[in-house]
Amino acid sequence: MTDSRPWLEQYPSGLPANIDTSQYPTLLSFLDEVFKKYKNQTAFINMDKSITYGEADEMSTHLAAYLHSRGLHPGDRIAIMMPNLLQSPIALFGAIKAGLIVVNTNPLYTPREMKHQFVDSEVKAIIIADMFAANLQKILKETEIETIILTSIGEMIGGLKGAIVDLVVRKVKKMVPSYSLDNTVKFKDAINAGKKFTIKPFLGNPDDVVFHQYTGGTTGVSKGAMLTNSNMVANLLQIKFIMMTMLEEKKEFVLTPLPLYHIFALTVNLFAMMSLGETIVLVTNARDLPSVIKEIKKYPISVFTGVNTLFKALLNNDEFKKLDFSKMKVVVGGGMAVQDVVANEWKKLTGVTLTEGYGLTETAPVASVNPIDGSARIGTIGMPVSSTYMRVVNEAGEPLAAGEVGEIVIKGPQVMKGYYKRPDETANSIKDGWLFTGDIGYMEPDGYFRIVDRKKDMILVSGFNVYPNDIEEVVAAHPKVMEVAAVGIPNEKSGEVVKLYITKKDKSLTESEVIAYCRENMTNYKVPKVVEFIDEMPKTNVGKILRRALRDRDKSQ
Repeated sequence: MTDSRPWLEQYPSGLPANIDTSQYPTLLSFLDEVFKKYKNQTAFINMDKSITYGEADEMSTHLAAYLHSRGLHPGDRIAIMMPNLLQSPIALFGAIKAGLIVVNTNPLYTPREMKHQFVDSEVKAIIIADMFAANLQKILKETEIETIILTSIGEMIGGLKGAIVDLVVRKVKKMVPSYSLDNTVKFKDAINAGKKFTIKPFLGNPDDVVFHQYTGGTTGVSKGAMLTNSNMVANLLQIKFIMMTMLEEKKEFVLTPLPLYHIFALTVNLFAMMSLGETIVLVTNARDLPSVIKEIKKYPISVFTGVNTLFKALLNNDEFKKLDFSKMKVVVGGGMAVQDVVANEWKKLTGVTLTEGYGLTETAPVASVNPIDGSARIGTIGMPVSSTYMRVVNEAGEPLAAGEVGEIVIKGPQVMKGYYKRPDETANSIKDGWLFTGDIGYMEPDGYFRIVDRKKDMILVSGFNVYPNDIEEVVAAHPKVMEVAAVGIPNEKSGEVVKLYITKKDKSLTESEVIAYCRENMTNYKVPKVVEFIDEMPKTNVGKILRRALRDRDKSQ
């Protein structure tokens, strides 16, 4: 097999072409070493409150013991549903120490979306911010959840400031809808209760699943990608080996506006940065640009990861333009394509290259990345990371030569074990060890890859995957809708937005009525921004709606 990683020669000597995952058989063994090595180093900062690696270790150990005391056993599933707070990494570490499988859940999910994940993954426990407890109440009886740990935004901040934060969130901004849940425990109380117990010993293996990370995969049906110890360890080491060429151990401040429930932030900002003992600055609400800018002003941010929409919004912010960027070393965009104009403007303003990488939930997530030393090739997704192969194949799965367009496939230790309870879907996605991504692209002669289109119909809104089947299932239930198709259309702000094509069952149906219905039943970024009514849907000879024909129709208008 031809090595598709010529970029390795561009890096300092000593960067391995292949990583050694045997040094950490499990994610837990990795955490154990990190906590001991960097015990007194500041690990996390959120709203000016900081904790050390040692404190995170101690609190997560008590939390793990508490989870065991509640009857949870290794292999059981626990959902974690909160924005970026100090509680987020502690909850993650506690679950891992207890041997539980983490089901990361987007706090913006509606009750319907929550129910699907919790039922599909057979979740038995949840750690959730009180802002979302009302939604949990609505579907709790339809799940297997018995243990509920509640937290508030100000709980870990503590003191007068924490109390004020919670007061503002609850009484002023009214962001915590009323709820009634029985037998709940507060996050800090769970940690304190855990001091009376010890973690029950268990043997972990490299092939054990540690995350059910939900994604639409290549078919659009939301399903849990099973990421194992070895998947996660491999990817954090792959990222570490790239980052260590530019970063210093224990010296960097890592700005983390992307939520830790997103696989990009989970692996890159959390685990990979922990491997170097860096300080991770958690931003609770990345949509609040002043809060992002505030952290850059306050701390010597040297590593910054985000999505194209965030970088673009910052570039259009006058306060951001006034900042000192002299400390910034590495800025990486992922989750969605980084637009060339954004990358160029970023470099012009900050002097730092906005480096683009590529990956999927199914690859834990990083599969390729541009060099971070300033020589990134804008418009490409870079080259495969260590121990990883990428190639382009035709419809028969046969490799294509450089320059020929086809589907990008990936093989490496970070490729998922499969989709939970979906062997057929797994078999369709992973063939002979190669993950078929559904992305269409080509490899340049020197090994850089470019994406030119998406084979799958997935819509990418501000870095979040939106799946047409999911949207269509909701809208089709409207009594006035005959048929519906969801497609993505370009949008300057978010990359893409959802557009619906609908044939009416009742002529009185209006665009505003459809959008209002969608707002009640799905997360905001999934809500369609445009609705067009048509008399007849374009279809195949077997009656399948042709979404591509609808996209082409939209382009021609």
